[in-house]
Amino acid sequence: MTDQPGPLAGFTVGVTAERRADDFITALERRGATVRHAPTIRIVPLVDDDQLRAATDAVLADPIDLAVMTTGQGFRGWITAAREWGVGDALLRRFGAARLVVRGPKAKGAVRGEELTEEWSAPEETNAEVLDYLLERGVAGLRVAVQLHGAPLPEFVGALTEAGASVVEAQPYRWLPPVDVDAVIRLVDGAIAGDVDALAFTSAPAAANLLTLAREHDRQGPLLAAMRAHVVCACVGPVTAAPLVEQNVPVIQPERQRLGALVKLIATELPTRKRVG
Repeated sequence: MTDQPGPLAGFTVGVTAERRADDFITALERRGATVRHAPTIRIVPLVDDDQLRAATDAVLADPIDLAVMTTGQGFRGWITAAREWGVGDALLRRFGAARLVVRGPKAKGAVRGEELTEEWSAPEETNAEVLDYLLERGVAGLRVAVQLHGAPLPEFVGALTEAGASVVEAQPYRWLPPVDVDAVIRLVDGAIAGDVDALAFTSAPAAANLLTLAREHDRQGPLLAAMRAHVVCACVGPVTAAPLVEQNVPVIQPERQRLGALVKLIATELPTRKRVG
């Protein structure tokens, strides 16, 4: 019996992620896609991140009243780094003595994996829900630790500060420019030329930095035109999609903000939007 070609046979998908890229690429290739991998950002190793260490020391210096965990991966990464520094147990004790608010089931699972219990979890997994919850209950005079992921949240943190909270920001997985900028520009040129059928994004910084690098290399206009016309832009969720939506780029998103759901969406949507040959 001859194997049937996958739904993405004949299609080329650009992957911009660094973290979990191997899993993502393998899943797309199993469905027949040709994948071009060009990470648009790179991740600072946690144990070497002086800013994360400084934030950890700040949390340990004095008790906190409230801790906000936005992602499971970020929380686990923070605890792993803290253990490397020999302060993991102390950090968990700080969290255990504080009220814990989490943004969705992944953060909830990570917190419970360390035998902690959350006060509340955002039903729709959004930062806006978390912020509304905190402000409705009041944060004036509270010392709040906020675990970010990948990029600062100035509006979120600013609103807490304006409401009277003292905020410590911890940002596991800080993003830096990619090691291979040329690979990114080759991906951009492929999208402009029509050689790349879809671009996949799993983080807002990756989406934003693709546009930044295109602009720095005099390609932003043609790239945006291609993304609006013939390149399918697939994003894991609304936060990831925001930098593209701001530029009036149409995006597709799975109902569940998961990598597997994104792969299934690409395999379903791409063949219906652009037929090979």
